[in-house]
Amino acid sequence: MLLKSLAGGRSVMPLAFALGLTLAIQPLFALGSMHTVSPAVEKATDLGPADAAEELKLTVYLNLHNQAAFDKAVDELYNPDSPTYHQWMTDEDIAKFAPSAAELKAVQQELEKHGLTIISSDQYSVRVRGTVAKVEAAFQTQLHKLSLNGKTVRAHIQDAKLTGTAGSLVASVVGLDQHTAKPLFKRVADPRTGSAPPPVKLSTVLASGGGLGAYVYDTCLQPPAEATYLTPGASLPVGVYFGNVYNLFDSQNRICDFTPAQLQAHYGLTAAYKAGLTGAGQTIVLLEAYGYPTLEADANAFFKLAGLPALTSSNFEIVYPDGKPNPILGVLAGWDVEIALDVQWAHSMAPGAKIVVVASYGQDNEDFQYAMNYIIKNKIGTVVSDSWEEDLDLLSGPQEQNSFNSILKTAAAKGISFQFSSGDGGDDGVGTPVGAAEVPSNSPYATAVGGTSILNSNTGSGFWELGWGDDLTLIASGGVLDPPEPLYFFGGAGGGESVYFAKPAWQSKLPGTGRQVPDISALADPYTGVPLIVTLSGQQVLFEGVGGTSLASPIVTGILAIATQKAGKPLGQAAPLIASLPAGAVTDILPLSSPTNLAGTIFDSNGATFYSPSYLFSPFIYPAQEGFISANWPFDALDAEAIAFSIDSSLAVTKGWDNVTGFGVPNGLTFIDAIAKDAIAKK
Repeated sequence: MLLKSLAGGRSVMPLAFALGLTLAIQPLFALGSMHTVSPAVEKATDLGPADAAEELKLTVYLNLHNQAAFDKAVDELYNPDSPTYHQWMTDEDIAKFAPSAAELKAVQQELEKHGLTIISSDQYSVRVRGTVAKVEAAFQTQLHKLSLNGKTVRAHIQDAKLTGTAGSLVASVVGLDQHTAKPLFKRVADPRTGSAPPPVKLSTVLASGGGLGAYVYDTCLQPPAEATYLTPGASLPVGVYFGNVYNLFDSQNRICDFTPAQLQAHYGLTAAYKAGLTGAGQTIVLLEAYGYPTLEADANAFFKLAGLPALTSSNFEIVYPDGKPNPILGVLAGWDVEIALDVQWAHSMAPGAKIVVVASYGQDNEDFQYAMNYIIKNKIGTVVSDSWEEDLDLLSGPQEQNSFNSILKTAAAKGISFQFSSGDGGDDGVGTPVGAAEVPSNSPYATAVGGTSILNSNTGSGFWELGWGDDLTLIASGGVLDPPEPLYFFGGAGGGESVYFAKPAWQSKLPGTGRQVPDISALADPYTGVPLIVTLSGQQVLFEGVGGTSLASPIVTGILAIATQKAGKPLGQAAPLIASLPAGAVTDILPLSSPTNLAGTIFDSNGATFYSPSYLFSPFIYPAQEGFISANWPFDALDAEAIAFSIDSSLAVTKGWDNVTGFGVPNGLTFIDAIAKDAIAKK
């Protein structure tokens, strides 16, 4: 049966099968002695050499002195039995491992010899600019344009090494390959059209006088009901379905979304606020691309509707590490919506914290790594939210993996926690969790944030939280479909096992041999999403049905800012702390099935055929999946979809840690107290 793709969805054909790739754990070595070409190169379509005159920016990282000793020192910072536990390194401490001035000079001279212009340098790296032709000569490689999975990228197709004896001093080079970061927000889509709901003018919202509550509601899962679908002009076939009912919009045309107050209550933050814990005195850093002109005005319009404190010059700042870019480029790539989501929902979780948006000059890997280094060097903040990813662990080259990991290791050494969205495409077509993790959330020194759905209990009070994975099957289109037609996997939390990085010590009890993603999770499903305000074509509008792990990352980062306030000192990388939290601090997301999942019987000339809940979604169900909730999503008398929640490609929710939700979701003040406890004890 053909599985259609729509609105960011995809078929379920495994990418590993399509590309013929072998999944194997690969150690990382210094650039001078390793195979540097991405494994994706041999499977991509070669579009020919890159333009020799095109100008590139590269960052060349030098080998540290005594790398093993540095790695051990960083690991000891996260070992509770170590005398240096949480005694974060200073710049001076890290400088003891830095390359020598002579080594730095040798690399600079070798780069300049090939006509590359030095933009900047520090003790650890050199940033240069030059044409493709000069870069190829300097690094003894060829750069080509390649097509892979519908994307055009630039990559080096021969192993790269800087010429001369200076080549042995280089750890990695970023910018030879061009990986473009993608924002990870998603919006709901009407399955019939693939289109998201039209935005609502803010002026209309204000004129209604009802605030956000007039436009969103949180009880979209309705009690089970029977629905009969006929065939116009014929007596057969007839479809009779019974089960839960999902309504994206209610009778008042409100959408299934959560307000800040509702999510604050859901994640148990009300008690924290009453205890004076709002993130006060902390800085949440949001790493974005480009920025956009009206982000502060949009955020304050949202906060006014939500009853939250406004952003001012005392609690909000935008920083451009590499100069102010053209914001129109960001709008065209969707970064305005991404930034609006991050600012508005990080502040919604930690309304007392300062927000600093660090806007990179572009969205390529080199741009983002430069901005990450800027955050670390300038100590902008100790909790950083990153709602973007670069590429699959399976497909990303050793240089990207190694350079991101080195930067994040330095951040961890200084007590800074970078949270990364785990992705919105489940296993992204790999067909197995191995190799499906995204870069750089797969780094052992990052904290990876997965995603959930939140559905109201339609049999009582309260809410169910499930792993995020949305699947759709068409049951009626102009009349009953005989048989039902599975459509597509709309999206779900990313996760999986790295093929590059071994499990860190704090994941020793988890399955597999590679670093496992994610570590923690929060709301991400746009079908149970959130609203935001953004300016489109000069008008502020209310966007509804927004989600993605782009939402989960600022939610978790906001809660970590509150925990940092409680601790009174930086917590460092959050992932190792999350892995060791006591029972109850994190709410484990478990497999969940409704006793009234949608099922149906179709009567036709051959008799009656029963379609069980599992059968309706059988093309999307992998053996590891134990539970899901499904419902009828009716549009009118002749058109309806069956929607399933918590079927996330080959990833599956299980008891304990799993590759959809990690260890679970933060449990309010209990989480905040527990994660701050060790830091408080060792002040």
